[in-house]
Amino acid sequence: MPPQRHNYQQAPAGPPQHGAPFPPSAPRSRNPFRRRSGRRLRLGRIALMVVIALLVTTIGSLFYYDSKLHRVDALASYAGRPGPTPGSTWLIVGTDSREGLSQADKDRLATGDSDGSRTDTIMLVHKPPSGKSMIISIPRDLYVDIPGNGQRKINAAFNFGGPKLLVQTVEQLTKMRIDHYGEIGFGGFADLVDAVGGVNICIDTNLRDPKAGLRLKKGCHDLNGKQALGLVRTRAFPNADLERVVNQRKFLGALMAKATSPGVVLNPFRLVPFVNGAVGSLTVDKKDHIWNLVSLAMALRGKPITTTTPNAGSQVTDDGDSLIVGSNTEEFFTYLRKGKPVPDELIQNSGGAIK
Repeated sequence: MPPQRHNYQQAPAGPPQHGAPFPPSAPRSRNPFRRRSGRRLRLGRIALMVVIALLVTTIGSLFYYDSKLHRVDALASYAGRPGPTPGSTWLIVGTDSREGLSQADKDRLATGDSDGSRTDTIMLVHKPPSGKSMIISIPRDLYVDIPGNGQRKINAAFNFGGPKLLVQTVEQLTKMRIDHYGEIGFGGFADLVDAVGGVNICIDTNLRDPKAGLRLKKGCHDLNGKQALGLVRTRAFPNADLERVVNQRKFLGALMAKATSPGVVLNPFRLVPFVNGAVGSLTVDKKDHIWNLVSLAMALRGKPITTTTPNAGSQVTDDGDSLIVGSNTEEFFTYLRKGKPVPDELIQNSGGAIK
């Protein structure tokens, strides 16, 4: 009699009967962690390729634009040149050059038809070892010694010997080493303003100057290139050039703030025209590069200290009504040479029409 089987006991599995299907195999074990790791690895490789492509494109663009910069031998060596100054110093020159402007452009920008080029604007942009950057206007009527030409107004240095003589004149006045040089003409300035989509400026008085093609009412305006050029050119103020240089400094700060804003930097339709405009309109020293210009823009994107070079007041000279270099002029530049903050009593930033 065969043994009884209890329910908990199972007969050993025999071979399947003829024609019976094989039992389904157990599902293969899968490792979800391994799948996720593989996906992350693929995404990581794609991200790395994108970053490399962006770096290559960026570096390539930097060298491309750098090769397109106009250069001049401005920072030449000479006997008695000042040694290195703490921080970094740019000499920025705005000229009344009409080079490259058609007659229609001259009429539109109200530039007139004068030949050659003179320095309408002379500014130092100084970035000290610590603290805020400074924009320092040097009035074109400042009466100084121009090497080889005697005592003259400082803007005559550019006429006599171009950028090289102007740099030497400024270095001998300040006893500071100029590290970088930048120059821009009428047309280039207007193009830069238009490239960033205009600059918002508030003025505290009505301005009308037919010679500069300027007509603005008191209040805030989004200035285009033509209007901005008229604003920085006009001398229709009681103190003429001394008030004009205040407007120039404030506008330069506003322009750099706009150029480095997310609305321009992150917008290729603004950034590319601005970079093209800067490269096409600026002249720099032969040792300057596009990354030096980027550093300059970043130094001015905050709220730099702005001032006019202190002086001893006006006096009639052989060159006409001039501004005289005084002890306060020497004191001011001594602080910069030593890398020390300039006292408030030597900062002159009053006047002008821009709030």
